[in-house]
Amino acid sequence: MSNKLEISCEELKALVENSQTLLLVDVRTKEEVDKGCIPRSIHIPFDTVEDALTMNPDEFQTKYGATKPTLHAPELVFYCQLGRRGEMATSKAHKLGYNLTGGYKGWSEKNGK
Repeated sequence: MSNKLEISCEELKALVENSQTLLLVDVRTKEEVDKGCIPRSIHIPFDTVEDALTMNPDEFQTKYGATKPTLHAPELVFYCQLGRRGEMATSKAHKLGYNLTGGYKGWSEKNGK
């Protein structure tokens, strides 16, 4: 799968269900995450994305409980409530991954969560 900036809810659902290499990053606030999140996501608040991506791999693993993505991670997805912060996080990550079209709102509307 090639890197692109946006994916649909359907594409993301397929990744969540089938991908072994997906790193799904929720960049919303803790308060937003507490109301619900997409399965398999890790929470890295938007204002800490750049710091997280510059951590050494051991620090990242300890803090987030996930393997730090490589510079060419094929399935790195940033998402937020509507898409803006996810898009900005993708930019901060120097276009390392995808951005969920519709954000969490789109996901929850289509998947009932």
